[in-house]
Amino acid sequence: MRFLKRRRRFDRYDEPLEDPISGVANLFDASVVFIVSMMIALFMAYNMVDLLDPKSEVTVTKKGADGRIEMIVKKGKEIKVRKVTDKRLSGEGTRLGTAYQLKDGRVVYVPE
Repeated sequence: MRFLKRRRRFDRYDEPLEDPISGVANLFDASVVFIVSMMIALFMAYNMVDLLDPKSEVTVTKKGADGRIEMIVKKGKEIKVRKVTDKRLSGEGTRLGTAYQLKDGRVVYVPE
C-alpha cells in the first residue's frame, strides 16, 4: 500500500519563498512617520506653528555661542535675517516714544 501512494519529495520547496527584504520597507515607512511626528511635536512645543502660516508675522531673536545676536523676521512668505551690532549710530531722526525701566529690570516701551 505504501507504494501506491506516491508522495512528492520536494512539495515544500515548490511554494514561493517570502522575500526577506520586504520587512525593511515597512521599517522605512515607520521611520518616516516617526520623523514627521517628531517635527510636528517640536513645532508645537516651541510654539513655532506660526512659521508655517503664510499670513503670519514672526520675529525670533537668537544669540549665538560667540555672543552675536541675530533677528529672524518673517512677514508673510518673506524671511529676513538681521545681525545686531554694538556699534553706536548718530544722525538725525524723529522721536518715536519713551522707554522706562521698571524696578525688576524689565524695559517697557511706550509709543507717543
